[in-house]
Amino acid sequence: MTDTPKWDVSQWFNTDTDLTLASFAGKVVVLEAFQMLCPGCVAHGLPLAQAVQRIFPNDKVAVVGLHTVFEHHAAMAPVSLAAFLHEYRITFPVGVDTATSSGQPKTMQAYQMLGTPSLLLFDKAGNLRGHYLGDVSELALGAEIATLLNEPLPSNILTDAVGAVCTTEECS
Repeated sequence: MTDTPKWDVSQWFNTDTDLTLASFAGKVVVLEAFQMLCPGCVAHGLPLAQAVQRIFPNDKVAVVGLHTVFEHHAAMAPVSLAAFLHEYRITFPVGVDTATSSGQPKTMQAYQMLGTPSLLLFDKAGNLRGHYLGDVSELALGAEIATLLNEPLPSNILTDAVGAVCTTEECS
């Protein structure tokens, strides 16, 4: 992985482990940054992320949400987010972007996101290959994901005999 900024998450939902971009090595990753009170996120961003999760195999494409709150902080507490995720049937992992005193959360700052919804697309090596604000075409995104899936695995990512990503110890 190149010098891609880390995800600075204070809490995770829909997963029992802390996730990092590196934990998805060998997979294409779609990160959907949203706020639950953002109309564009509810109407476009989150349904797109859910469609990607339904359409592409989860052993090849990972979908991750990032709740990145830069306004209306009091209304978007973790307890509200938990209810929102349940109501909208969001099943992919969702991290809460770490708040700052400046108002713009840490991961949002690191990736220079201008607002929500924002979609970040990473290749199998964890390199940022797409950065979008607003409504993203489902067809265009699907084509980009398919293109990334057809790229060879980077030489620094190992696979076992059946093609699954593994560590050096597991590949033996």
